[in-house]
Amino acid sequence: MAEHLRKLWLAALLAGAALCATGKEAAPAAEDPVLEARLIEITSELRCLVCQNETIAASSADLANDLRREIRVMLRRGDSNEQILKYMTDRYGDFVLYRPPVKGTTALLWAGPALLLLGGVLTLVIVLRRRARLADDAFEPDEDDDATAGKTDNDTPARQGSSS
Repeated sequence: MAEHLRKLWLAALLAGAALCATGKEAAPAAEDPVLEARLIEITSELRCLVCQNETIAASSADLANDLRREIRVMLRRGDSNEQILKYMTDRYGDFVLYRPPVKGTTALLWAGPALLLLGGVLTLVIVLRRRARLADDAFEPDEDDDATAGKTDNDTPARQGSSS
C-alpha cells in the first residue's frame, strides 16, 4: 500500500511540474515606474479588439500583449497620451476606445440605449391602451373561471374564507 501511495505522489509531482513548465512567462518588472503608470492609464482606455469586453490592460490575448508592447515603445520614444490614442483610433477606428467621442458616426452608439428604452415604453403604452378599450368578452377566460362558472361562492371551498 505504501508503494502505491508513493507512486501516486510521484505521478502528481510530475504532473505539477509539467503544468508549471507550460505556464506563461511573467511580465518583466517595470524599468520606469512612471512609464508603466502611463502605459496602464492609456491601455485602460483602449478596448481589446479580441476580447471586446476587456481593456488592453486587463486582457491576456496575444494582440493585447502586442499592443501593450507597441504602446510601451511609443512612450519611450516620447509620444504623448493623445498622440498614442490618435494613432490607435487612426489604425483601428473609434471602436478601440472605451469612451468613443460623440460625432455623426457614433451617434447611434450613444443614443441607441435611450431610443430602445423610449421605443419599449411607447409600445407598452400603446398595448395597454388598446387592451383597456377591449370588452371583457374579447379575452379568453382563465381555466379557474371555467371550472367554477356554474358554482356559487358557497359551493367553492377555496373561496369561502376569502373576501371579495
